[in-house]
Order: sequence, then C-alpha cells, then structure tokens
Amino acid sequence: MATITLPIPGQRADLINAPPLRLLAREVAGFAYTRTRATFAPPVALDVEGKGREVVVLPGFLASDRTTIRLRRSLDQAGFRAHGWGLGRNGGVSVDLFEKIDRQFDRNGIDGPATLVGWSLGGVIAREYAKRSPHRVARVITLGSPFSAHPRANNAWRVYEFVAGHAVDDPPVEAVLHEKPPVPTFAFWSARDGVVAPDAARGRIGESDQSTELDCSHMAFIADPEAIRAVARAIVA
Repeated sequence: MATITLPIPGQRADLINAPPLRLLAREVAGFAYTRTRATFAPPVALDVEGKGREVVVLPGFLASDRTTIRLRRSLDQAGFRAHGWGLGRNGGVSVDLFEKIDRQFDRNGIDGPATLVGWSLGGVIAREYAKRSPHRVARVITLGSPFSAHPRANNAWRVYEFVAGHAVDDPPVEAVLHEKPPVPTFAFWSARDGVVAPDAARGRIGESDQSTELDCSHMAFIADPEAIRAVARAIVA
C-alpha cells in the first residue's frame, strides 16, 4: 500500500472536523430527491458557449454516470462535448484506476486536453490524474472534493474504507492530495455541505488556483442549476 502525504503540521490539518451531524441528516433526508433531479431533471440553460470543448465528468463515491446526467446534458446543450467517466460505480481508488481513465479518453476519441469535472471523490481522482497525465487535462474543477486537510475530515470515510478495502490514508497509489496539479484548478465548496468539511473542499492558499463558495448541499453539486452554471463558467474562464 502507498500513503497519502498530508499537509505539514503547521497547517493544523488535524483540527478540521467533519461537518456536524445535523447537516449530514439533511443530506440523507434529501438524498432521493437530489439524485432524481441529477438524473431526470431537464438541462439547465447556460450563459456560456461550449464551442466543442471536451469535458469529462467524474462521479462521487458510490455514484455512477447516471448521477451526472443533468450536468452533462446541460453542458452538451451549450455546445460542450461532455462525457461520463465510463467506469461504472465509483468504488474508490484502485491501483490501475488512472490507466483505466486513460483508456476511456482513447475510447471517447479525446485527442486534445479536456476539462475534468469531479464531484466529491471524483474531484480528488481528477486532481491526481491531472498530476500523472497533465498533457490530457486542460483544467480541473472540483465539487465538494476533500483534497485538503486530513482525509477523515468528512462523514464518508468509514463507508469508504469498508467498500474500497483500504484506509483513506493508505491507498494503493502514491498521492499528495493537497498538492496542486500543474493545470488550472477551480475548487467549489459549500458551507451547507454535510459530507465534506468546507475547509477540506476549499483548500488552503496554493492548493488550487481559485476557490468559490456555492449555496447548496453536497448532493446538489451536480444537480443544482446555479452550481451547474458555475461549473460551465469555470470551464471557459
């Protein structure tokens, strides 16, 4: 097993706690509604032009491409070429995950650099992939992704360890999560997030190029119209 390199002790990553249980309870209560919106709600009208830009959307932990349908349809309608990640349900990091993403790029005929949009764990994976294959990535946009602070500064790590079969701080690949990829990065976070601590998704100075607060729950990052519009603007910024 490899290890995750944490921020230096002076950054006090250990003092960032997971969101309070009252926020997690709201996430659970709205889970079915939000997932239904993410899959079946109509596309959101966007105020930008995609001009054929390639976009790959990576789902969150235990989610699949079905959960990013509204986001991708909205981008397609605005002239982007939006792709799912094509790897089924996101069950966590595996030793060959980045090679699988490479193969999906080839299957989708993506020749030039693409924007990676990653929700939650999908954003962490997108950042790490961009470090390994920067020639294939134009920019990375994360949505409530825990790339900063301690990997247990969230309410999902216990379930993650059970499903993925490894500790969150002992994955099968080397990773320095807080280290910024060598491409432009945009981090979206929310104070209403009941799964990932806002500070963990926002990051510290130097860990992303731009950090923006959205007013939505964790589950709504890929369904809320304003969040989808914010993503589209970040792609063309």
